[in-house]
Amino acid sequence: MEIKGSCIVVTGAANGIGKGLAQKFADLGAAHVICADIDLDGAQLVADQIQGSALHLDVRQEDSVKALIDTVEDTIAPIDLFCSNAGILTMGGFEVSNDEWQKIWDINVMSHVWAARHLVPRMLARGGGYMLNTASAAGLLNQIGAAPYGVTKHAAVGFAEWLAITYGDLGLGVSVLCPQAVRSEMTKGLEDSVASLDGMLEPELVADCCVTAIENNEFLVLPHPQVKDYMQAKTTNYGRWITGMQKLRQRFGGG
Repeated sequence: MEIKGSCIVVTGAANGIGKGLAQKFADLGAAHVICADIDLDGAQLVADQIQGSALHLDVRQEDSVKALIDTVEDTIAPIDLFCSNAGILTMGGFEVSNDEWQKIWDINVMSHVWAARHLVPRMLARGGGYMLNTASAAGLLNQIGAAPYGVTKHAAVGFAEWLAITYGDLGLGVSVLCPQAVRSEMTKGLEDSVASLDGMLEPELVADCCVTAIENNEFLVLPHPQVKDYMQAKTTNYGRWITGMQKLRQRFGGG
């Protein structure tokens, strides 16, 4: 799809990848860029910088996701591209509380489901649209020290795959973003973590990769190209890959 002239929604737009995406879309001439975030003040700052719009969004609530879509479609323009980008990191393993598991599940997985539920039928009815879902390299490789994050990002990749399989030949474009570490509030203090092994990227570079994928209707977006090699190693010899991940755990720590 073409960015210029489009109506684009970016969730989690107050900082990090979301802010980078919003700025990039505005630079490329999008007609409307809607910056949505639970941090409305932060989203408004970004919107003011790019002459966009800011709307409050709590991605933990389906009603809030639906209201955002309704508001944009009813008062601004039909949504051409929806970037379901908001996410959180929860460290720990099976000892993490049920409430925290549910919170990260709702934010990292169900927010994608709810956005698709309330928007994809509208897109298909008017001939097509595009969904960019932010997952993580953790959704392809897992995350040392963060079971809730690794599990939910795997699910996010799986849902994006399902969308592409089910609607990709009916006019819906789907891309799933799977970076390693990207500079943001979420990764502050993790500059020396295992996720930063191949470098912590700036959001602007990640946004460039996303634009290239969207313009070419490419499903998998890998700003860290090394991730593809890790995926191939994983599928070639799963046992050897597990052993390698155990060595990384020993090196960097984490349960």
